[in-house]
Amino acid sequence: MSFFTHFRKLYILLAMVILIVCIGVVGFSVIEHYSFLDAFYMTIITVATVGFQEVHPLSDPGKLFTAFLIITSFGTFAFAITSISKYLVGGEFNKYYNYFKVNAAIQKLENHVVICGYGRNGKQAAHVLKKHKTRFVVIEKKSEIITTINHAYADLQVEGDATQDETLIKAGIIKAKALITTLPFDADNLFIVMSARALNPNLVIISRASEDNSDKKLKRAGADNVIMPDKLGGGHMASLVMKPDVMEFIDYITGQGGDNIRLEEITFATLKPEFQNRTIRDLEVRNKSGANIIGFKTSQSEYIINPSADTKIIPDAKLFVLGTAEQISKLRDLLA
Repeated sequence: MSFFTHFRKLYILLAMVILIVCIGVVGFSVIEHYSFLDAFYMTIITVATVGFQEVHPLSDPGKLFTAFLIITSFGTFAFAITSISKYLVGGEFNKYYNYFKVNAAIQKLENHVVICGYGRNGKQAAHVLKKHKTRFVVIEKKSEIITTINHAYADLQVEGDATQDETLIKAGIIKAKALITTLPFDADNLFIVMSARALNPNLVIISRASEDNSDKKLKRAGADNVIMPDKLGGGHMASLVMKPDVMEFIDYITGQGGDNIRLEEITFATLKPEFQNRTIRDLEVRNKSGANIIGFKTSQSEYIINPSADTKIIPDAKLFVLGTAEQISKLRDLLA
């Protein structure tokens, strides 16, 4: 039974209790001319069958109304009170409270990453993001998997179908900076990519693909990058045979290895105005921070390895910087 079905049931039970009390108060007030307090007291002791004496002797119509109230309300009132008590002390209330708390926390997030699916690929993506202290929200359909999530952001999770727009919105897709979809079926990933792109045109979307022809379809649907784990894994293993140290070093600097090594990108837009439209030499990255610029992406999306010091940083360009976590942090403080 869904969360909202449970909550609707609780509202119905509360409404039943209130209705019974209102009927009793109105009946005793009209028939016996009791004050509101006396009528309320008589209603409670009548439907609860506690056996206390009535506040005033009842008339014959009052006795008939009291009998009617007992017959019609005893089972209903007892069931409603028992059910409400179960919600309050049996864990249901805590579940609802946690739901609202998580939902409120997610809605406050900005520039986070949404991970659809928490299988092998989803877990690995979460692991790397956690190491880089990047906030993320996990969407997972299976409740048994949700209960196993114990990473640093385990409180940021949405149980539901990621192919539904409502679920993506609950995960904060509107204010997210990226989405990673790792579902096992390409059709599901395709649907998520299309929905996410429509909801957030500026989103960076990374999708998993299994079939050979799915990558093109996913890119046409709006994915920025498509990863095929089977092909990537096989190619990586072959490269480890031919040049193992090189591949291990690449893994090390791209987030798979040590926590202290960072390969980061710095965009033109994030630079301080005084560093925009300047050359790499003018930045003095090595002297000021100890980090190294190892790559450059031009405004035409061309990549340059080890760019010269005379390379000019213009709009839509990016710098790729390698250094320790401390060096990268120092560099960002200086330039951004």
